[in-house]
Amino acid sequence: MEFVKSVPNDKEQILAAIKSQINTHREVDLKKMLEELHPADIAEIIESLAEKQRVSVFGLLSSEKAAAVLYELNSEIVAPLMESLDKSIAAEIMDEMSTDDAADIIGDLKDEDKAKLLNLMEYADAEDVQELMDYPEDTAGGIMTTEYVAIREDITVERAIQVVREFAQEAETVYYVYVINERNQLVGVISLRELILAKSSATIADVMRRKVVSVNVQTDQEEVANMVAKYDFLAVPVVDNNNQLLGIVTVDDVIDVIREEATEDMYLLVGTTEIDDEEDLYHRIRKSVRYRLPWLLITLMSGVISGQIIKSFSGALNAMVALAFFIPLLTGMGGNLGTQSSTIIVRGIATGQIDSRKILHNIIREGLVGLSIGLICGFIVAIFAVLWQGKPILGLIVGLAMWGNMVTAATIGTLVPLLLKKLNVDPAVASAPFISTTLDNTGLIIYGSLTMLFFKFLI
Repeated sequence: MEFVKSVPNDKEQILAAIKSQINTHREVDLKKMLEELHPADIAEIIESLAEKQRVSVFGLLSSEKAAAVLYELNSEIVAPLMESLDKSIAAEIMDEMSTDDAADIIGDLKDEDKAKLLNLMEYADAEDVQELMDYPEDTAGGIMTTEYVAIREDITVERAIQVVREFAQEAETVYYVYVINERNQLVGVISLRELILAKSSATIADVMRRKVVSVNVQTDQEEVANMVAKYDFLAVPVVDNNNQLLGIVTVDDVIDVIREEATEDMYLLVGTTEIDDEEDLYHRIRKSVRYRLPWLLITLMSGVISGQIIKSFSGALNAMVALAFFIPLLTGMGGNLGTQSSTIIVRGIATGQIDSRKILHNIIREGLVGLSIGLICGFIVAIFAVLWQGKPILGLIVGLAMWGNMVTAATIGTLVPLLLKKLNVDPAVASAPFISTTLDNTGLIIYGSLTMLFFKFLI
């Protein structure tokens, strides 16, 4: 579907104009305005309207545009909107949708709403959508589409072009034409450009590329996204364990996956998860508490441990209060560097830029970064301590503690996500609360140990 991209200068002004046209029943003007807007903008406007106004606006859209808007809407709005339409119109809209988009929309609905929308679709399309929904949503099967062009390897180029013309209208993309044998197994691929330029009398087996990069239907969606990004594909074929072609994953679905995975990792890095899809306030609160509380309890227990560590060298702190002034600086810097290191490692693993199997190599690399940063920061804070208190030994203690804390922070921030990956656990769970609180305690231990070691020289 191709639509003109609209970039309104003032969305509030457009929203006000639409409401005015609804209230004054100027449907012709409203329909004209909607035709000029992009589906994503229309979806945003519809979500800002009251329920009756939503129905009025959505009902004026063509079936093709309504299908595109439907994909952009929040799942809570979809079912009521479709129920408000005449069944024949609703059926037309569902038929305009690609199977993977329909599966994404219907999969987010309640069971009774799923059945209603599936019943609006043609039997074959409904079967395809149901099949897609049966796959786990975070796998290649869950994000693939079954609308693609496939040709037999034993036909001529001339016949293949006829097949492409016949099925191109229904396909998600025709940039790649996939080649199968009599058992529906993927045996090759040919680009549309290569097909058009090939000699018409040649067979497809003679002109196709036999080395096809494909993914298994159970492959994790993040791995699929990394593959598409690595090879700059516009689509990648999806096969089963017998190499039978089941569907394709297109680049627009990969973009959604990248956004979804990035959002998930960001939530996990701070010890929580996304809860926006819950429509009930009670469930939102309960889910927020359930996901956030464990990490905050870890922080709480870490604070108790930190208090005990500080208590163990309280005599030194009482003797020289200036020692306490540097505790927030040391723990804060360690937590920041540790979080930076873990974020770099988690992102590197997710994008494939870092080999999680080379644990020692990655630790040495980040450790050297921590060593360098520690030397610089340690020297700066040591000079500051000497100038402030006039005690070189205080500068030595604080400088060494800063240096040691930076090296430890970089090491722990690197080691934790790598170990989790090795244990087949999502490395994003190596969240900031866990790493920062761990480093608070290691930083205090380093600082306390150095203080007790050089304490006699401070007095």
